[in-house]
Amino acid sequence: MKTKIRIGVIYGGRSGEHEVSLRSARTVIEAADPEKYEVIPVAITREGRWLSPAESAALLPESTQRRLSAHAGGAADNASGTALVVDPSRGGLLRQEGAAAGDQRLDVVFPVMHGTYGEDGTIQGLLEMAGIPYVGCGVLASSTGMDKVTMKTLFRHAGLPVCKYDWFLRREWESGPAEVCGRVERGIGYPCFVKPANLGSSVGVSRADDSESLVRAVNLASRYDRKIIVEEGLDAREIECAVLGNDEPQASLPGEYVVHDEQAKFLDYTEKYSSTGHVEFVVPAPLPKRLSRRIQELAVRAYKAVDGAGFARVDFFLRRDNNRLLVNELNTIPGLTDVSGFPQMWEASGVPFTEVVDRLVELAFERHAEKSRNETSL
Repeated sequence: MKTKIRIGVIYGGRSGEHEVSLRSARTVIEAADPEKYEVIPVAITREGRWLSPAESAALLPESTQRRLSAHAGGAADNASGTALVVDPSRGGLLRQEGAAAGDQRLDVVFPVMHGTYGEDGTIQGLLEMAGIPYVGCGVLASSTGMDKVTMKTLFRHAGLPVCKYDWFLRREWESGPAEVCGRVERGIGYPCFVKPANLGSSVGVSRADDSESLVRAVNLASRYDRKIIVEEGLDAREIECAVLGNDEPQASLPGEYVVHDEQAKFLDYTEKYSSTGHVEFVVPAPLPKRLSRRIQELAVRAYKAVDGAGFARVDFFLRRDNNRLLVNELNTIPGLTDVSGFPQMWEASGVPFTEVVDRLVELAFERHAEKSRNETSL
């Protein structure tokens, strides 16, 4: 019998995107072919406690738990390789073991953790130290992709078009809010969008139309991060493009969020992840072919600018006043829920999500093998 690949799907975590992570993990687990993979669920609580596989599975819907049962029992022990072991007796800490580690040996890890302590290079660094292949971007791309300020700096250096923005630290805001407000009003103006620099899924994001709403917006964003970014408000279409690959990445057909109700002033957390009916994700985006190709080209360039690997989603603004295309941001672990754009864009491009999972696992092994070629001693 062919040996199954053991995938450790890590989800949850100490992030404002904890719930989205659980939903993304469900999608990944249900898309993983039980004939090829045995999935080991590894959840992390909001407080940072690592759970056993049984405790982790209990956080998922019953349908996903049944899917996990279908994965179990078919994986034969591999005679070699390192292992990542979940050890509940030590508070769920991770430790590296040899082939005799037992049932929780993993061949590859699929982190499905959005936001801080998961998408920002922290879990990637742990897996690098353990020498375990993992899905997605490495430490550098993850950390720079998480920090919107650093990301935009790299985009500018790569010659990519970006919107006007400014940033400041929470300490600056707390010691001199009037000065910060004045700087934003002079440099960015209204309307503008205020965001935590290191978070996603529109958590902590709000629109400011005057000084009073700016104060509220910054106070909200500063609850989630010590660094706050303010971007100009644009009358623009919001376009997305999915990227897949390592050294030779490919881009999907672009998708677009279309607003059907003016109540949805912008794509906040509620509009992205609930069925309000105010917003629809349309793929392929209704764009001229030439513009679609341009978006794909810029998506790949943005991906390479941060040294991306595995997968990412690149978000764009298409200005209505001059039809100018701007790169907004790159998400190194994009939402993978049933309503997220990444799976939909690849589906429309002719690649169902089950195949995307297969490809991501292949890319994880490919990148690990490539990195293993590096000499570590003189």
